[in-house]
Amino acid sequence: MAADSEPESEVFEITDFTTASEWERFISKVEEVLNDWKLIGNSLGKPLEKGIFTSGTWEEKSDEIAFADFKFSVTHHYLVQESSDKEGKEELLEDVIPQSMQDLLCMNNDFPPRAHCLVRWYGLREFVVIAPAANSDAVLSESKCSLLLSSVSIALGNTGCQVPLFVQIHHKWRRMYVGECQGPGVRTDFEMVHLRKVPNQYTHLSGLLDIFKSKIGCPLTPLPPVSIAIRFTYVLQDWQQYFWPQQPPDIDALVGGEVGGLEFGKLPFGACEDPISELHLATTWPHLTEGIIVDNDVYSDLDPIQAPHWSVRVRKADNPQCLLGDFVSEFFKICRRKESTDEILGRSTFEEEGREITDITHALSKLTEPAPVPIHKLSVSNMVHTAKKKIQKHRGGEESPLNNDVLNTVLLFLFPDAASEKPLDAAASTDNNNPPSESEEYNLYNQFKSAPSDSLTYKLALCLCMINFYHGGLKGVAHLWQEFVLEMRFRWENNFLIPGLASGPPDLRCCLLHQKLQMLNCCIERKKARDDGKKTSTSDNMTNTYPGNAGKARDQLGSDNPKDTDKEKGEVGKSWDSWSDSEEEFFECLSDTEELKGNGQESGKKGGPKEMVNLKPEGRLLQHGKLTLLHNGEPLYIPVTQEPAPMTEDLLEEQSEVLAKLGTSAEGAHLRARMQSACLLSDMESFKAANPGCFLEDFVRWYSPRDYIEEEVIDEKGNVVLKGELSARMKIPSNMWVEAWETAKPIPARRQRRLFDDTREAEKVLHYLAVQKPADLARHLLPCVIHAAVLKVKEEESLENISSVKKIIKQIISHSSKVLHFPNPEDKKLEEIILQITIVEATIARARSLKAKFGTEKCEQEEEREDLERFVSCLLEQPEVLVVGAGQGHAGRIVHKLFVNAQRAATMAPPEEDLKRMGSPEERRQNSSSDFPPPAGRELILRTTVPRPAPYSKALPQRMYSVLTKEDFRLAGAFSSDTSFF
Repeated sequence: MAADSEPESEVFEITDFTTASEWERFISKVEEVLNDWKLIGNSLGKPLEKGIFTSGTWEEKSDEIAFADFKFSVTHHYLVQESSDKEGKEELLEDVIPQSMQDLLCMNNDFPPRAHCLVRWYGLREFVVIAPAANSDAVLSESKCSLLLSSVSIALGNTGCQVPLFVQIHHKWRRMYVGECQGPGVRTDFEMVHLRKVPNQYTHLSGLLDIFKSKIGCPLTPLPPVSIAIRFTYVLQDWQQYFWPQQPPDIDALVGGEVGGLEFGKLPFGACEDPISELHLATTWPHLTEGIIVDNDVYSDLDPIQAPHWSVRVRKADNPQCLLGDFVSEFFKICRRKESTDEILGRSTFEEEGREITDITHALSKLTEPAPVPIHKLSVSNMVHTAKKKIQKHRGGEESPLNNDVLNTVLLFLFPDAASEKPLDAAASTDNNNPPSESEEYNLYNQFKSAPSDSLTYKLALCLCMINFYHGGLKGVAHLWQEFVLEMRFRWENNFLIPGLASGPPDLRCCLLHQKLQMLNCCIERKKARDDGKKTSTSDNMTNTYPGNAGKARDQLGSDNPKDTDKEKGEVGKSWDSWSDSEEEFFECLSDTEELKGNGQESGKKGGPKEMVNLKPEGRLLQHGKLTLLHNGEPLYIPVTQEPAPMTEDLLEEQSEVLAKLGTSAEGAHLRARMQSACLLSDMESFKAANPGCFLEDFVRWYSPRDYIEEEVIDEKGNVVLKGELSARMKIPSNMWVEAWETAKPIPARRQRRLFDDTREAEKVLHYLAVQKPADLARHLLPCVIHAAVLKVKEEESLENISSVKKIIKQIISHSSKVLHFPNPEDKKLEEIILQITIVEATIARARSLKAKFGTEKCEQEEEREDLERFVSCLLEQPEVLVVGAGQGHAGRIVHKLFVNAQRAATMAPPEEDLKRMGSPEERRQNSSSDFPPPAGRELILRTTVPRPAPYSKALPQRMYSVLTKEDFRLAGAFSSDTSFF
């Protein structure tokens, strides 16, 4: 109890003063990063080649460290070089100064364009920067700056790293860096001064030399000579004397409908403003020595005309407005709209239009019209005016989005056959717009999944683009689409083929909308052939009263030019819709039908009974060479068969999904086979009707010759004869072919149930077109628009021959092929394609602008013209272009003339502005009659090698860079010291 009552013993907290502070942790992290990047020691690289800072490859790697809760990013910038680093690393040269110090004196890469600011200021090939992280505040206080600089110095000393290490201080926009580079017994301090207002005594070379010499503080007398490099930059902004060659479109004429039909098939191209905003001329004196040249506040020897080196670069206008890019972009915006055509034009309008078409066209016109009116009198014009009246009626008298002139022009461009006096079915039926498979245009529409460039779908896409851009926007698009759907309905109901579509089944390599239009054309062809067949049959029945005439005609046809027996069925078949003989259309009376059924049932049981030989052969196309039926030796005839039903890709996908849902069970597989054998069953029935008494073997010999195997055998008499049998897969019990053969009845193709119901399919297509929203329509046609834009830029590029543009066009084609070939591409990827097209358009516009300003077309001498074109091409592709011959060269004389003209225009300014312009001492030194304005930028690099800090110290490189602009003055110095005895 006594022990429990005693007070508890006191606990003392022990403070470990050996624990690392936040500052020490920070230094340790910097050292760790330098070790991880293997920036330890000194390895000498190859000497810097001239221009390597611009033409070489720069790379960087980054890491993140923290000082307490303040985050920094550490970035290593370095020039990739093919160097013999192994030899350099093996020989550790202790007495050689670091590579970075040697680079301070290199003159091969002064004033490099498009380089990191530290590369331009100090000429370094490798350095490390520590800067506040993106979300961190700037380092503003002087104490923090000193703390960071001391941390850098300690980390460099501990690791032995000889790569310069910089710290970014103050606000980022000021680009203020301080740093250090250490070597064995040497150190270079990187210091910087940044001012808004320039002291007058430092606006010329003399004042800057005084700063440089005082900063060095060299104890030697006299001082070693200072090497100087000077660069003045002059800016030309006045392009008034040169008109921009791009003529903008006459929008008033377009809106007024004064547009020819061909205009709707052309895309605009070019920039609406000059895409070149400024020209910068840099005059450089690369190798000067102190005392040779005079530049002070009174007089200057630095005449730009006498500069030994001229280089030119152009400043591009920010996002110039380009016609083609805007055209495609505005059309792409429709893809994001949600409104339907009914909502845009008025629901009652479309419903009543549809009701009028359905009620009147389907019912009354079919009964009351004695003969179809020529399409050039019914189509387009009459329908346009009727539809416009309906739209205006339901919009309360408001004018429809498209006026008559524009709408008629567009429709006549889309349907040129409507204005033709000749029958349109003949004009359209000969239309085959598939380009040769070897052509580039074919490859493009195949890759983009668009449509041929002369097809109706392609033209429709271009017209909708123009309507959207110039004639009513989204409402105009909806209006034109409604008229287009009405035209499709009219052509279907009046048996007029759609122009601008290749004949045959839908081309699955094209966009879905193009496939739908091709499907509708197939329906029109089938319906037209069937209707023409009925008329021919009726006419023949009135003349050929005896059934025997039809049999004789058919027998004569069957004996003409037998085909090779090795040909497959698809190579010798013929469309049953286009076939008509002289038999009566309504032949199947009740007794004949019952007899036909009976014969068909026995045929299914016995394969080829004698009773079938007595049947009358029907639907023969021609005799199949020398082949005969195996049973009775009669000639084998090729029947007239139905063609397979054409299908679009969405129907194929739907059919595939239905078949896939049947599963893998035996019953599902059997049902799937039955569904897929409809065409086979039809062909078997046609074959039985054309060849009474035939067997399955006879059918296989014609339909699939590879499944009938023949071999030579010796009979009882010793003669060599051919003996044939079905292949192994045909002998499988209850296989699909056997079941279909047993089910098939001898019915000619013309009396079979149609495999392709053109009426139903046409109505499905027309419904599909009618329910399309403008956004859906734009999605369908966007591949065609991009296809047209690519063809346009290729056409324009061929006139300019710019190598960089050719590379970008290839990238656009490759990118578009991957994006557009699949349904529902991402909007972001589509925007990237459109942006690339706009970039190409702007580049070509810049080339034309420069050619106009440099007068390449006016050169009489071929050599000078080629030099100028090469110079203009380099201006587009390179950051800075050297002018051959400086001010005395051909390009230099043109640049000089540009500045002279601009100066003459400037001297016409009011005197007050002249006084303001000549207000500063630096500007007063400029001669009033000078051909050039005051330089917009003055850059100087001063170099020397002196011992510091004592006369007996090692001679080390010293460098100072100065840049002077109107609102900025910067000094960046690199001063080296010998630390061995210091």
